Amino acid sequence: MDTKIMGGKIATARKKINISQAQLAEQLFISPQAVGKWERGESVPDIITMNRLAVILGVDLNYFSESFSSAAFTPGVYESPSEAPIDAAPTVRFDESQVLQGTGPKRRSWDMSRASWVDADFSGLKDLHEKFSSSNMQRCKFMGSDLSGLLMKSNHIVHCDFSDAIISGSHIQSSHLASDQFKACMLKEAVFSGCHIQGCDFSDADFAGATFKFSSCQKNTLTNTRFHRTSFIGSDISDMVFNGEVKDCYFENCAFSRVTFQDATLINTFFKGRSLKKIRFVNCRADRMTYEFLKNGKADLKGITLLAS
Repeated sequence: MDTKIMGGKIATARKKINISQAQLAEQLFISPQAVGKWERGESVPDIITMNRLAVILGVDLNYFSESFSSAAFTPGVYESPSEAPIDAAPTVRFDESQVLQGTGPKRRSWDMSRASWVDADFSGLKDLHEKFSSSNMQRCKFMGSDLSGLLMKSNHIVHCDFSDAIISGSHIQSSHLASDQFKACMLKEAVFSGCHIQGCDFSDADFAGATFKFSSCQKNTLTNTRFHRTSFIGSDISDMVFNGEVKDCYFENCAFSRVTFQDATLINTFFKGRSLKKIRFVNCRADRMTYEFLKNGKADLKGITLLAS
């Protein structure tokens, strides 16, 4: 495709939702200069960034093709939930009993991909067994829903409520999660890859067997959160407090900033990396294996007491 044409389409869609190059860049976690190069036709986004770009601009991926006419097409994603007009997206409520009894939409018709969802209520839904990707979700409810085993890729999920939901075994890739509620959520064996997770509440959530790969975790609440066989690999962890029991966990090559383990018991937990000095331990206990891992990483051990053998 002609890079000049694509750049013009990006600029047009951006201006229609009234955001600056800097604001678009912030949502994509790139520099404003990169957005400027796209719009001038000097470079193009990679495929993963293209998916997120489509979500933010509220367009289908076909919008960027040369053959797609944008004359009558209006992007429909808003910079913040408060900017969306009342009629931008109606409140939606799906009745689970209708789905299961066959009187509502057929189960095979579920398709949450490439859409903008605002104030939709999917609470209590079960057995979706579908993928949903490249979607923008604002203030949506998934309370008590079964989202296990799903592939969720390149989604922008803000101010949504997943309390008491089951997301076990799901793969969340290249997604932005901000200010979401995951209270008492089941996240066993879930995989977060290339995600940005900020300001979310994971109180009483269960991350047993979950994996975070090359993700950014910032300012999330972890009150009574269960970490058992949980892995953090190449991830950025900042402004977070771990408490309770941390058992059989794995922290490899992670960047820590303002991270505290407070009133925590660390058992058979592996730490490897160069930034362990930035971890603060307050009233913690650890077994000999974990203690030696931390000692080898030059961590400050003053706040740790060895557990009895």
